[in-house]
Amino acid sequence: MKCFARPHLASSLAALGVLPSRDIFAELADAYAAPDRHYHTARHVDACLEEFQHYRSLAEHPAEIEIALWFHDAIYDTRRNDNERLSAEWAAEFLSSENADPAAVARVHALIMSTRHDSAVDGTDAQLLVDIDLGILGQPRLVFDDYDAAIRREYHWVPWPRYVESRIAVLSEFLKRPYIYATPPLRDRLEAQARLNLAHAIAKLEQV
Repeated sequence: MKCFARPHLASSLAALGVLPSRDIFAELADAYAAPDRHYHTARHVDACLEEFQHYRSLAEHPAEIEIALWFHDAIYDTRRNDNERLSAEWAAEFLSSENADPAAVARVHALIMSTRHDSAVDGTDAQLLVDIDLGILGQPRLVFDDYDAAIRREYHWVPWPRYVESRIAVLSEFLKRPYIYATPPLRDRLEAQARLNLAHAIAKLEQV
């Protein structure tokens, strides 16, 4: 099932009462097709949207989660540290320009900001969104290794010793948490494998 498609985005927007006056699908598709992206591409968004369909019934505002997934990595520059804020602002600007409910706009903005992954988040929808975004951590080892290599390609400009230090720090922070996944069904399915994958990746980096 391909979810990164114009009709899927249109139906999610329609659920918020938005009938776009501009081709936002083309804008997002262009953003995710940037040549410096190797993991944070349309393929990642598609995987997130598809995964969400399995857990849609758990969401309080499912269409808002879908819109947040569409926009959550729309701005992605590895030399910046404000990508989530810029992506959230793009989503909010677009939805506001299309006269979406201000409360829904604020919730979508907050959802996207939750994907900074710098701390645990509160709220059913935010937790579900973050868990889906982090789903790659709990995939089979070969899939995880492909993701890990793609992240390095996105940060190719970072000198290897500094990359190793920073990457170990990021991965270790996930392992320090009481649990990586807050949503019980995702935790049951992904937590154990995610911890194995993270420990494996750290061990490889420490051997270099």
